[in-house]
Amino acid sequence: MSKLQAGLIAFIALAIGVVVAINIAPPGAAKTQHVSLYPQVRALPDFQLVDHHNQTFTQENFIGHWSLVFVGYTFCPDICPTTMAELKSIYPELQKMSSEFPIQIVLLSVDPKRDTPERLNEYINFFHPDFIGVSGGHPQLFPLVRAMGMMYSMSESTDNPNYLVDHSSSVVVLNPKAQVIGRFKPEFVVGKLPVSEGQKILADMPVIFSH
Repeated sequence: MSKLQAGLIAFIALAIGVVVAINIAPPGAAKTQHVSLYPQVRALPDFQLVDHHNQTFTQENFIGHWSLVFVGYTFCPDICPTTMAELKSIYPELQKMSSEFPIQIVLLSVDPKRDTPERLNEYINFFHPDFIGVSGGHPQLFPLVRAMGMMYSMSESTDNPNYLVDHSSSVVVLNPKAQVIGRFKPEFVVGKLPVSEGQKILADMPVIFSH
């Protein structure tokens, strides 16, 4: 074998090794399958809300927890109660997962006019007493919801007692540093409610915890 041939073989072997190293994860390196991770974590703006116990809720309440946050409201007729029921169904399994930090589930209500602490307390306890319901004025809510990559808007005048609120239907993931890392987005299928599936959340959370 000539030196040229030997050099060519060595180069090809090196190139193959580089490709394999880039494309094949090392043993034990699990990957998420369903969560949409943001390219960079997102910091939350300063905010001050009120929870369902009529206590102040700030960024500090996210510190030291993994948080699943859903933007919605208690008078929502479909997506919100269905999503909350999904989160309730998987909560026992989430609690059993190995993590240095506990997990908490938070409903961020974007309907402060109707969602008083008393109303939130009744609604939250219907699903699970460990869940947290928070709300506040729109000047506090708008930048917070935007920072999470979500949106909401009043679809009609709030003078109508049965007004609806348009809002994102994803479940947002916050790390124990109170940073937004991504979201579980529901599939949009004709004739089906766009709800984040609990089993997909369960599948990815152990991997998220390990990062």
